Amino acid sequence: MNTKHLTLPSVFMISALALVSCADSAADGDASEEEPAASATPTSESSEGADGGGDEATSDAAAVEPTDRETHEAGGPSPRLAVTYDGGVAVLDGATLEVLSEDEAEGFVRVNPAGDGRHFFLTEGESFRLIDGGTWGEPHGDHDHFYTTDPYVSDLTVDGPAPGHVVSHEGIGTLFFDGNGEIHSYELSELADLDLGSEEQLETEVAETEEAHHGVAAVFPDGGRFETLGNEDERNGARVLDADGEEVARSEECPGVHGEAAGPEGMLAVGCEDGVLIFDGTEFTKIQADEEYARIGNLFPAEDSPIFLGDYNTDSEGEEPMTQVSLVDAASGEISTVDLEAAYNFRSLARGPEGEALVLAEDGQLHVIDPETGEHTDHLEIMAEWTEPEEWQEPRPAIRVVDDIAYITEPDAQTLHMVDLGSMEIINSAELDFTPNEIAAVDGRAAEGAQEHEGEHEEGDHDDDHSDHDHSDEDHEDHDH
Repeated sequence: MNTKHLTLPSVFMISALALVSCADSAADGDASEEEPAASATPTSESSEGADGGGDEATSDAAAVEPTDRETHEAGGPSPRLAVTYDGGVAVLDGATLEVLSEDEAEGFVRVNPAGDGRHFFLTEGESFRLIDGGTWGEPHGDHDHFYTTDPYVSDLTVDGPAPGHVVSHEGIGTLFFDGNGEIHSYELSELADLDLGSEEQLETEVAETEEAHHGVAAVFPDGGRFETLGNEDERNGARVLDADGEEVARSEECPGVHGEAAGPEGMLAVGCEDGVLIFDGTEFTKIQADEEYARIGNLFPAEDSPIFLGDYNTDSEGEEPMTQVSLVDAASGEISTVDLEAAYNFRSLARGPEGEALVLAEDGQLHVIDPETGEHTDHLEIMAEWTEPEEWQEPRPAIRVVDDIAYITEPDAQTLHMVDLGSMEIINSAELDFTPNEIAAVDGRAAEGAQEHEGEHEEGDHDDDHSDHDHSDEDHEDHDH
């Protein structure tokens, strides 16, 4: 792996990701002092050196157990990235873009954050497999301490037919199986206590939808839940149940329901083929699109904002590319659109640190849009023009955002870019020895509900990730195609 464009100012900018650092930490406020150790998985490969100057070495890790991994204290949150490719998954350092581990995986695999800021779930065959991203924070009085260790792809799985969406909401994670409609939920805090070197499994609470379908669910802390409605032929809405399993709200006014995202004050939204369905914590409201067919299959929230960014497909045959994005204002009940004059797809959308709408289009540009006005405020050339592949499983550029950093894949060049959204410049690029497909990120902060324990740090303890609002399930849209 080679890196370029990494400048001294950008190193200090990366260190600024440490929003809650400890002044007396052993790392003395400098997260770059940690030294990645060898990968802890039998199939791992480790790349030495952030500048790519070292020789790639295969780790002799067959005898290494998860508890044998060295722990390093960091000056602040240390993001980690999981990137899938044909035949495997890699975990990268979010500051240097160094590949920390590569592990084999069978078939077409997908990856999502588990919700706690530390772990990922790899969708592999008929299971969700837990990956320790190796970054976390622990509360210490009025501040947090942050730690890193080697990534680890565990043998811990949650099994079922056709695993689909992974959602986290208010301290609860939810796994959805399309093949049988089962909903498996877990407390985010429980992930930190798992012994990845044993045969221990993640205990989940299990519920079922009325019929199996490609859907999504969000379980609430009180035991109630939000779930979509549908069957193998069609999807048409959503309902909410209380902790006793009694239905308290229902709407069947959302054909093709997809793309769950959370807004402020307990709001949940899902996209429809003719608008968006909003649950405000008490009842459902439909926001109708102007066109008879206007599929919003993926929604992207921003903290404390009632405005969701969505895709916008007006071709029911799916033959014409999307060039408009939607801005869905749940407060006003209105949907506005912005024409990019360039095509994009379901992996192209994200939100920035100020809630700005980000779109990575086929013109090679990263477009920035003001969600309040719909004004196109900025753009940055990332790569050459590209065209979406015909099969949705095939690699295409994708974007993920952590704080003010956007991570953007360029499969044609086997490259991962790091963009400072404040200065709108590429500050680092890494050439990979594989073609990146999906990308997910954890930020090393404990999410709401994940900080259940305080005290002395022990390897294998604890948590992370910050925003329970950032759990849109965009990367599953094309199951429909």
